[in-house]
Amino acid sequence: CRPPDCTCKWTGWMDVSYPNGSDRNSGDYETFENILKKDPSWVCAKVENISCRAERFPHVPIEDLGQKVECSVDRGLICNNSDQRPGGMIQMPVCLNYQINICCVPDLPWCFPSTTPSTTAAPPSSTMSTVSSLPTSTTAPTPTPS
Repeated sequence: CRPPDCTCKWTGWMDVSYPNGSDRNSGDYETFENILKKDPSWVCAKVENISCRAERFPHVPIEDLGQKVECSVDRGLICNNSDQRPGGMIQMPVCLNYQINICCVPDLPWCFPSTTPSTTAAPPSSTMSTVSSLPTSTTAPTPTPS
């Protein structure tokens, strides 16, 4: 009898927060904490990967949108209206509405032989990542030169 697979599984796109465009102290907060508030039954033993995208621009990498956004396996997505400046593709000084897709390792004892997994997201680390990676099924096709 083979134990179940411990590779991470993508959750699908989640959107639990919406930016308030009239409040400079607001933003879009697709954090693990907010996902748990919205759905207390959500369990992710370990976040292994994350993809972040703007709802209105799903095929544009978030780095190309010109907004200051954190997309990390430590916290999820954080976008503060107060950090935004008009420019680039986005001509408004507020956050777009973002979505996140999380790759979670199942909460199974044999997936974590030396440690006990938490029932929420992975613990914060001292480094933050702003790199997003899109799953291959959601990226726009890349044209091949003829």
